[in-house]
Amino acid sequence: MPDGTEDRHRLKRSLSLPLTVLYGVGVTVGAGIYVLVGKVAGAAGLYAPLAFLLAALLAGFTACSYAELSARFPKSAGEAVYVFEGFKRAWLSLAVGFGVLITGTLSAAAIIAGYVGYLRLIFDLPDFIAVTALTLILAAIVIWGIRESVAVASLITLIELSGLLMVVWAGSGTLFELPAQGALSSLWGAGASSLVWPGIWAGALLAFYAFIGFEDLANVAEEVRDPARNLPRAIALTLLVTAVFYFSIVVIAIRTLSPETLGQSEAPLADVFMALTGSDARLLGLIAVLAVLNGVLIQLIMGSRMLYGLADQKWLPGPFNYIWPRTQTPVIAIAAVAGAAWLLAVFFSVENLAASTSYVTLAVFTLVNAALVHLKLMQSASAKPDGFTVPLWVPVTGAAASLGLLLINAAQAL
Repeated sequence: MPDGTEDRHRLKRSLSLPLTVLYGVGVTVGAGIYVLVGKVAGAAGLYAPLAFLLAALLAGFTACSYAELSARFPKSAGEAVYVFEGFKRAWLSLAVGFGVLITGTLSAAAIIAGYVGYLRLIFDLPDFIAVTALTLILAAIVIWGIRESVAVASLITLIELSGLLMVVWAGSGTLFELPAQGALSSLWGAGASSLVWPGIWAGALLAFYAFIGFEDLANVAEEVRDPARNLPRAIALTLLVTAVFYFSIVVIAIRTLSPETLGQSEAPLADVFMALTGSDARLLGLIAVLAVLNGVLIQLIMGSRMLYGLADQKWLPGPFNYIWPRTQTPVIAIAAVAGAAWLLAVFFSVENLAASTSYVTLAVFTLVNAALVHLKLMQSASAKPDGFTVPLWVPVTGAAASLGLLLINAAQAL
């Protein structure tokens, strides 16, 4: 029986399946969906629900690859570990790890810098003090403990979902009327002419980014109870919950306001809610602001676990994998990620850099899928792993979809 000395210096397995799912939903459902619905409707028109379904399908292939790999290798720095196990190239794994780390840090810095404007509405503080105070408070929550920090993130996630539920409740009559009106077939694109498919695919490319977030679950693998069983379930449930919410919301939106109106709106869900109820939608705005804050908290958790995992795999210096016995959290890694985000938020303009993080994310998705393809091709039939597995064509399709999206984004930027 272990005496607990070794466990004291490891990350603490305290995340249940419900908390893990709420963490995944929290990082996926952010403030972006409050605006993205309008953008997708502007591109895909009345077929915006189909665009969201296609986006969920595209994301689903990669989510399935993450589910199998997280069950095989439940380690922090998940993506870096997966790529190493697939290709046995430490330099490539380190590049993937740094890519994910930089993406998370840039995103956190951009959100912190943007959030200061909201804080000034409540507290009249100089930017430097506001950024510093916000970073210190969020870093302290992450250091507090994984269960505690994820509990805070989960509470905010429930508030975020309540904002979407307000829209679903207001438009519930619209959803119930669909079968009676025979309108369901149009939502799947039945009868759509070839002229509208470019718009549908353009909408799907936009909607794809609303499903990114499930991959962050890979980096809390060492803090999830029974990860081989619970991580694949959490990834699947995260994608399912977000897909159901998004589909319901976009159906209500396009049957309440015209796609043109939604596409031009800066706050489409607020406009939909006001059109349905005739009441003020300021509460939705406050919830969206809170969702932004949740994004920083989750990025700090993810980034610190990536940094810790890289050090724990001996790819970075040892101090970053130090675990504070009192809270069983990687305090040096947390301080480093929070400090880097603070520096970027205070001294640099990070908006353009943060906007380019989608390239890194798609490149990482491509490599993770390719790693699973290589693992499956190299393993013998007798060496098939226990637990959750997917057919070979799933990571092949995931790699092709991710690479295709990466190339399309690069071509559009030229």
